[in-house]
Amino acid sequence: MVPDQLREWHAAELQALNAQFAGRPPEDLLIWAAEQFSGCAALTCSFGGTAGMVLLDIVARHDLPIAIVFLDTDLLFPETYRLAEAAARHYGITVERRRPALSIVEQEARHGPALYDRDPDQCCGLRKVVPLAEALRPYDAWISGIRRDQTAQRASTELLQWSAKHGLLKLSPLATWSEREVWSYITAHAVPYNPLLDQGYPSLGCAPCTLPTGATDGRGGRWSGFAKTECGIHT
Repeated sequence: MVPDQLREWHAAELQALNAQFAGRPPEDLLIWAAEQFSGCAALTCSFGGTAGMVLLDIVARHDLPIAIVFLDTDLLFPETYRLAEAAARHYGITVERRRPALSIVEQEARHGPALYDRDPDQCCGLRKVVPLAEALRPYDAWISGIRRDQTAQRASTELLQWSAKHGLLKLSPLATWSEREVWSYITAHAVPYNPLLDQGYPSLGCAPCTLPTGATDGRGGRWSGFAKTECGIHT
């Protein structure tokens, strides 16, 4: 049998799996992933949004052998760092913290100060896209909290998709959930979440690129002044 990391999951397989898990709770897909990939699946959690915290809670509740990867850009809110530490203690888990190759000082020396203000795409590439690619190399499956209702670009998200970019299976167990369903789960299970979400921030990323808006748009307040709604890790 060809190891999963050496083969591509083809359209027919994915179509069958998407049909199999359609309408089922995200727990079922996460348990399947844990069994299918035997310790070679990773959940990326930003500790900024709510969906990632829901998935983290499910993984911890079921004691699933799924790694938790935290992309630390060195530019996140203090509340985000505190939540990552608090969640690790709360759930008794290890969070794999991945940082960019360049420190902020080194990046400024090479690319000039405040790159996020001048070229946020390049900054996201250096501080999120490249570190993610490196973090995912040991894994055969990537689990993400993205949902169809967040942006037009995410509207076609499937529960399972092949990521040609990373050469692995990408799972989005909450793809069909609404914001209301996510918050209902958080309330019902007392899931810890970033307190800034109660302070007018509909979405949280790096501190210099995120503003409180009070808007209902799931990506509101991100990269104000730019025609940008994605950091690049999901595109």
